[in-house]
Amino acid sequence: MTTINKQIHLVRRPVGEPTEACFALVEKTLGDPGPGQVLVRNRFLSLDPYMRGRMDEAKSYAQPQALNEVMVGATSGEVLVSNHPDFKAGDTFAAKFGLGWQTHAIVKGEHIIKVDASRVPLSYYVGLLGMPGATAWYGTMKILEPAAGQTLVVTAATGAVGGVVGQLAKAHGARVVGIAGGTAKCDYAVREMGFDACIDYKAPGWKEAFKAATPDGVDRVFENVGGEIFDTILARMNPFGRIAVCGLISGYNGTPMPIANFRSVLVNKLRIQGFIISDHLEFWPQAHKELADLVTAGRLKYRESVAEGLESAPGAFLAMLKGGNFGKQIVRL
Repeated sequence: MTTINKQIHLVRRPVGEPTEACFALVEKTLGDPGPGQVLVRNRFLSLDPYMRGRMDEAKSYAQPQALNEVMVGATSGEVLVSNHPDFKAGDTFAAKFGLGWQTHAIVKGEHIIKVDASRVPLSYYVGLLGMPGATAWYGTMKILEPAAGQTLVVTAATGAVGGVVGQLAKAHGARVVGIAGGTAKCDYAVREMGFDACIDYKAPGWKEAFKAATPDGVDRVFENVGGEIFDTILARMNPFGRIAVCGLISGYNGTPMPIANFRSVLVNKLRIQGFIISDHLEFWPQAHKELADLVTAGRLKYRESVAEGLESAPGAFLAMLKGGNFGKQIVRL
C-alpha cells in the first residue's frame, strides 16, 4: 500500500518578517509501517509562536528548523495501520514530539500516545491538553503561585496560553488584568473568561487605561509579548513581584525591544524567570489532568482559531504572528 503524504517544508530562512515564500508544499510517498511502527493520519496541527524562532539559525534552546525538511509542529490524529501491540486502526493519538506540518507519518508506536477523544475534542490535544496548556499551568502554578489579594497581569491574554493563565489565576483568588489586541478580544476576556479587566494595547491611551486598571500595582506577570508592553508593566510592579517569561513575540522578527524601566527589577527586588516547558515534562500529566477536569466541568473556557487544510498553514502562521488568531491557532488537516 502506498500513501500520498503532503508536507510543508521550510525552504528559505526569513530576514525580518517571514513570508509565504519561505515555505513550499511537497508531496512524498509512504509505504507500509515496519515492525513496531504505525501509519497515522494527522487531523490537527498546532501553530505556535516558538516556530518563528526555530526558522532562524541563531543559537536557542532548540536546534534550528532544517531547510527542505517538514516544519516542526505538534499534531493529533488517527491510526490507520498498526504493527504495534498497543495500537489498532481507528485509535486516536497525540504525538509525543510532534509530527510536523504534514498529513501522514510512519512512526514508532512509542512516539505517540493513545488519547480519549470522547471526553474532549481531539484538537485540544495540540492546545489545551498539549504544550500550550502545560506551559500555562507550569508558569502559573509553579513560578507565579498566584494568591488572593494579588494582581496578576497576562499579556497575549486571549491566546492559547494567556487565556488559560488568567483563568487559573482567577481560580486561585488573584485579580487578573489581561492585555490583548482589539476590543473583541478584551470583551471576550472579561465576559467569557472572567478577567477583572483587559486592556486593548491598540487603543489610544492604553497606557493610562492600564494604570487605571492596576490601582494597587502589579504583583505577578505572565509575559508573552515583550517590548513596549513589558516595559509599561515593569513600571507598575510592586516589591517582591514575580515575572514568568514565556515568550517575546514582539521581537521575533528582529524588532528591537528596548527596556527603559529595567531599574524596577532592582528597586522592587523582582524575581524574573524564563522557562521552556520541555524542561519540565514531569509536570505534564498533572497539568493535563487538572486542565481536562476543569474544561469538562465547564470551569475553563477555551477557544480555537481553525484554518482548513495543510495548504493554509503558512498563511495562518504568519497571521498568528501578527495577532490575527483569536484563541489557539490550529489547522484542521
